[in-house]
Amino acid sequence: MNRSTLRGKPRPAAALLAAAITVTAFCAADAVARSYPFGPRTRAVNDLGNQYVPFHAHLWDLLHGRADGGLLVNWQSGFGSSFLPDLGTYLSSPFALLVALFPRDEIDLAVYVITVLKTACAGAAMAWLLLRLRPGRWWAAGLLGSAYALCGWSLADASYNPMWLDGLVALPLLCLVGEWALSGRRRLLGVLIVALAWIANFYTAYMATLGAGLLLLLRLWLSGLPRRRALAAAGRATATVALGVGLAAPLVTVVYFGTKHAYPGRVTHFEPVATEDVLARLLPTTYGFGSPALFVGTTALLLALALPFHRAAPVRVRAGWSLLVVAVALSMQWTPTHLAWHAFATPNGSPYRQTFVLCALLVIAAWHTLSYGVPARRALAAATALLALAAAAASRSGLVHSYAWPVLLLATAGALGGLLLLRHTEATRTTAPAATRAGSRPGAGGGSEPTRSGPATAEIGSTAGTAAAAAGSGPVTGDGPAVGAGVAGVGSVPGVGAGSGAVGIGSGGDGSGSAAGEGPAVSGSVPVAGTGAAAGAGGRRRGVLVGLAVVLLVGAQVGEAAATSAAATRLRLNHLDDYAPWGDRQRSQSQAVSEAGGWPAYRTDPGREQTVGNDPMVVGGQGAQYYSSLTADVLSRTLTALGDGWTSRGRNVQSLDNAVTDAIFSVGARVHSPPDQHQRWNPRDSTPVTVSRQDVPPLVTVRPAPAPGARTGVSAFGPSPYRNQELLLGTRVYTVPALTVRTADGAQPERAAGDRAGTVIEVPRTKGSGAQGSGAQGSRGRTAAASRPSIAAQCPAGSEVYLWAPHFSGTARLTDTPARPLTGRFTSDAAKIAAMQRLGTAPASGRVRIELSPTRTGTVPDGAVGCLDTARLRTAVQRLDETGADEVTVSDGTVRARLPAGSTGTAVLAAPRIAGWRCAADGAETKPAATYYGLVAVPLDGSATSVTCTFHPPGLRLGAAVGGASLLTLVLLGTLTAVRRRRSARHPALRTAGTTATRPRERTTSAL
Repeated sequence: MNRSTLRGKPRPAAALLAAAITVTAFCAADAVARSYPFGPRTRAVNDLGNQYVPFHAHLWDLLHGRADGGLLVNWQSGFGSSFLPDLGTYLSSPFALLVALFPRDEIDLAVYVITVLKTACAGAAMAWLLLRLRPGRWWAAGLLGSAYALCGWSLADASYNPMWLDGLVALPLLCLVGEWALSGRRRLLGVLIVALAWIANFYTAYMATLGAGLLLLLRLWLSGLPRRRALAAAGRATATVALGVGLAAPLVTVVYFGTKHAYPGRVTHFEPVATEDVLARLLPTTYGFGSPALFVGTTALLLALALPFHRAAPVRVRAGWSLLVVAVALSMQWTPTHLAWHAFATPNGSPYRQTFVLCALLVIAAWHTLSYGVPARRALAAATALLALAAAAASRSGLVHSYAWPVLLLATAGALGGLLLLRHTEATRTTAPAATRAGSRPGAGGGSEPTRSGPATAEIGSTAGTAAAAAGSGPVTGDGPAVGAGVAGVGSVPGVGAGSGAVGIGSGGDGSGSAAGEGPAVSGSVPVAGTGAAAGAGGRRRGVLVGLAVVLLVGAQVGEAAATSAAATRLRLNHLDDYAPWGDRQRSQSQAVSEAGGWPAYRTDPGREQTVGNDPMVVGGQGAQYYSSLTADVLSRTLTALGDGWTSRGRNVQSLDNAVTDAIFSVGARVHSPPDQHQRWNPRDSTPVTVSRQDVPPLVTVRPAPAPGARTGVSAFGPSPYRNQELLLGTRVYTVPALTVRTADGAQPERAAGDRAGTVIEVPRTKGSGAQGSGAQGSRGRTAAASRPSIAAQCPAGSEVYLWAPHFSGTARLTDTPARPLTGRFTSDAAKIAAMQRLGTAPASGRVRIELSPTRTGTVPDGAVGCLDTARLRTAVQRLDETGADEVTVSDGTVRARLPAGSTGTAVLAAPRIAGWRCAADGAETKPAATYYGLVAVPLDGSATSVTCTFHPPGLRLGAAVGGASLLTLVLLGTLTAVRRRRSARHPALRTAGTTATRPRERTTSAL
């Protein structure tokens, strides 16, 4: 891109530069950290591996017509879950559609590319915004735009929560919408941008909207507009946001009501982190999960700190931006404002998700500093002193590692070196020979002497001269026509109250400049032809110095951002769970599921040995496993009552490998895989993937009608999962014997009360051990050296033995069994419970002994052992099959079943009764579905031969009504605007009747 092009298009050039720097630093960091796709280390940590990659895989299947379900129901997860809320939470970003361009087995790469693109677009949008707010060097806008995109929040938090990155992109775009609202322009585009931001991710869009609103209020105050005009501008902005959110309502309301029906999970209370931790996160290479990641790069931080001391900037500008940054920073540490930032609900996980707003304000403050010229040495010295004080205070934080100091020193040296070089070039330009300055007098077609414009009330500046000032010279590319007493090539407008025109000054090609009314111009004269060899040599020398300054500033930015990202990538692996990308394991599972599949005749479960929290969406099948922020309360409670396990405090339900529940939910094929070898705590196992099959009833069965007044909801379940399974099955199939539990030395263990009532199981101690261990490795050694705790019970000979111990951690093994015993692995802690496990077959004597190897202290409840009579189960399954539906068809949110003639009682669909199901027998009017112990049910009177159930997500109708009203309002406003323009074109006198001398200035004023 040549210089003339840059002069004419500074904003696109700045946006491209910001994107290029962002992509370079982001990918370089992963290469340094040897992280996927540039190294062997996985980047799929926590929710990235458990949720975002699986949901994007499901979206790939939807786009290619391979998914079981559609936009309304996801039949692959949770035995049938509402998908539209998940779509609005995880997949509604326009970037998500790019997954369709990648192969299915490269889904991890697709998500990585989407993450990089979102981050780059955020930098480009910020660079565009900066040049809209104030004129200046295009490359400096690109540099600061990348500083925003590569902020600590983006690198440490949002990089593995890619849906949050939509908020990073939305914030500068929403600020642009505020600018347009001030100038009364691009109203339709503003509404569409707001709608798109809230559709892409309403959660971070809410925070971005708050941040853009704060920026708009500050700009109104700085503008000094009359109250009436200021209120009109605020009203336009409010109406724009209201209409945009209204257009997004069909999706936003569905997500909102989805949260109301979701399992509550953990209730947390906000506690602000220590001040030294907050200051530490301003520095490069620091990382902490529960602290605000405020890193924006040393250059941006120094410039923001220098703003209060930068005398070239108006006092109102210095005070306003500095106070806004401080106020937002304090709001992050105060509980009431913390709740306001997070939609009045403290989030599970990171409590500082609004940090990107403060990062944006720091970058914008830095831009205002630089747009008034590089700060003087005293201002830079004051900023450096403040940075040193912050670093000294942060040194007491445990988040600062030893390698942070050399990175900080190098970045500071590069930033200060680059800024001082730029300052030097400005000084040499203003002290150019008199002959050079004489050739640049006003009206000569070049630049002009630095001129102080009118008062700071003209802070809204001129967009007419912005582009010309930003590029240094060349054509004006602002948002309105250049009006005023400017000279050729210089965008200038009349100053307000200055008594003369305030001229926007272009620089000698470096892109600096100043808008009218915003203080002194920062650039000096532009050498013109005929000033001699000295002027040419001076210009070349300044060009070399500017180039060196750019190299130092860009190098410092890329280096410290890459180091910070690499450090965060490595440190995340130390305390967050991680998962392997798509590989041989998933490929084998996917092939096994595909070969065994028979949906909707029966379900195929991808298996108990899970790889991630959403295996069915990754490898296929239709199972219980499901992990979402919107996991339905009824699903989690129903499966828990049946003996299932979960993690993430109930929102990540697991597969339950149990013959009775397989019959209840029509699971006719089940994949069995070895434990995931990526997880180092799993036992080493190289057995192949296998598939087991069993006869199961159809998806819709007919049960006897419940007794009048009998409870049939989830609340009807009792404490025993075995009895609860029988309740849903309709037949007694378990024997639940009395238990005899003994410690490792044969003594009777203690009893526990409360939520974890039962017998306490402790880690056995070896002789001479000083204390009870809790680690997995140490406990294995101690357990091997001593006898183990055990459970004894009496079961019918040949029955299948199950152990239910939700609060036990360790392994359980059946001894003295005629068949090869299975090893049940149990894991529980404060955030997870263990699922019921099958251990093998009872011996002919019926005496069952289960040997326990605990890894931490836990409990075994009364009635923990269940003995399944497989013959009775087969009889029950045969009866349900005979009376069940003859044919079942499933299409997205509609299930149709053809029943045997004369069916009475209750038709039960083997799907959780989540809110939104409506059913009807034959052609009757649909009504909200009944519930049969947590499943969808339809009463039958003997005359119906078919049932139809349809699903509509709660909130969809309300959202569609609000969206329709917003669209209608937008169309009416657009029509009125078009009519007015047409009348104005036909009657020019109406257009000019009220025009005053200040009208052109108002039309071309930069929107604050």
